[in-house]
Amino acid sequence: MFDLKITGGTIVDGTGAPPFTGDVAIADGKVVAIGTSVEGDAQRTIDATGKLVTPGFVDIHTHYDGQVTWDATLEPSSGHGVTTVVMGNCGVGFAPVKPGKEEWLIQLMEGVEDIPGTALSEGMNWAWESFPEYLDALEERRTSIDFGAQIAHGPVRAYVMGERGARNEPATPEDIARMRALVREAIEAGALGVSTSRVLGHRAMDGEPVPGTFAAEDELYGLGYALKDAGAGVFELAPAGADGQGLVDARKEVDWMRRLSAEIGRPMTFALLQNEAEPELWRELMSESMAAADEGARLYPQIAARPFGLMIGLQTHHAFAKRPTFVALKERTGSLAALTAELRKPEVKAAILAEEDLPPDSSNIFDGMTGVVRLMLDKLYVIGDPPDYEPTADQTVAAIAKARGADPLDTVYDLFIEDDGQAMMMMPLFNYHDGNHDVIREQLTHPFAVSGLSDGGAHCGMICDASIPTFMLTHWARDRERGEKFDLEWIVKKQSKDTADLFGLGDRGTLEVGKKGDANVIDFENLALRSARMIHDLPAGGRRLLQEAEGYAYTIVSGEVTRENGKDTGARPGRLIRGTR
Repeated sequence: MFDLKITGGTIVDGTGAPPFTGDVAIADGKVVAIGTSVEGDAQRTIDATGKLVTPGFVDIHTHYDGQVTWDATLEPSSGHGVTTVVMGNCGVGFAPVKPGKEEWLIQLMEGVEDIPGTALSEGMNWAWESFPEYLDALEERRTSIDFGAQIAHGPVRAYVMGERGARNEPATPEDIARMRALVREAIEAGALGVSTSRVLGHRAMDGEPVPGTFAAEDELYGLGYALKDAGAGVFELAPAGADGQGLVDARKEVDWMRRLSAEIGRPMTFALLQNEAEPELWRELMSESMAAADEGARLYPQIAARPFGLMIGLQTHHAFAKRPTFVALKERTGSLAALTAELRKPEVKAAILAEEDLPPDSSNIFDGMTGVVRLMLDKLYVIGDPPDYEPTADQTVAAIAKARGADPLDTVYDLFIEDDGQAMMMMPLFNYHDGNHDVIREQLTHPFAVSGLSDGGAHCGMICDASIPTFMLTHWARDRERGEKFDLEWIVKKQSKDTADLFGLGDRGTLEVGKKGDANVIDFENLALRSARMIHDLPAGGRRLLQEAEGYAYTIVSGEVTRENGKDTGARPGRLIRGTR
């Protein structure tokens, strides 16, 4: 008697093999039989006729470090076929922490990852100081999907060096030795790796760059040697140059990464995006990462599967958010519907368009975004619902305004109040220099490239990319019209086996006998992404962008159905992952 049996589906097993029609049987949380026909009864049988059966997806770039302490569903990732997430990326996290410094780490996470600090302060129950104690606290959590953690450079540096570390002062040899010991301790306790950020735009709410942004090679090597000491772990980083600045440094980053990886025998993975300032640089860096393999290094670029940028709408950092009339109306109306009704009045529109912005709030590093939006109307695309993430040039606000014979600011105002104020537009900052996805397709085909950068749980007010696993299926395997697509089995492998293998999670990522019983049953023909919406369901009423999908009939974790027809079932088989397996 099996616990669960999935019958008659088109099985795409994650290995890259062609799809076939058959059955999958799961018992005691593992796949125990798979084939064209599996004999035997089950406590529950799912008829998957006409549907895809895939492994659960493994998302290696998320920021649920705080959310996991209070939220059992880990949405939005769990709504997109993801059954395992890796958090602790980009050098920010919540352990180790000295008593009394918790709020500083919250402000760091808020500044870098745009997770409301009020939500983190309200939702988190701090019960740890060291990283092993953090893992012990997470061990008690029961969630809908599995989760693993990396130890982050920012908290480690601040814990060891105090104010010197927080302010990015140089580390002494004694400081580096202590950091190395803490990272080794974390890996031996079950951390999946160590992460750091070198991005100049990654700043705490006080404007200070993430601790470690300017770390010298000896400090970075200290983190890497900790992985060698422990004999496990991945080194993840957001490299210098990822924000369009420090482009020479981007080349230097690959140089020290290749030398370090070869020396410690551990994989390194880093964000790689096309930028406007030097749009061909990514090809050079990819070639360098391939050449590094000949030297014994393992460098894995993390690729965003669609344009990497901001969602802009009436509820985000839009072009009129600092106009006095808008600010007053937002405070007075109290609801989006009432606000939109006021904004439709011609006299209100005229007043807002004629006004100058209020001074930015110096305590909020995101407060200057309104001016950026106004300057980039030729890069602001209307993407619709369902969203089109490969829009053409005639879908920019500037082009629409020209076609209408209207002023661009007048036009964007009208577009913002469509769909009762919920309309969202896309402002790609990276990976869309040439206005199509051919660059992204080329990036994805790099032999060492992995699909990442979804940032699940983060960038709550500006970015909504946790839906990338669904987009990979719909756009790249089914719908793309402006260029070549990929085979379905290749896309599934890219976000299941390949991502699992990078972090040493060999017990999952494919549907094979003995592997973990994580799976999706998908109505592929009707799989669809909806437009992103702003909701306020975080602790203390915190806001976040949420993008839902239609077409996930079942998501299964360790043999238990955790989502059915897109809805959480209440099953909580998800557990902390400690170390590789």
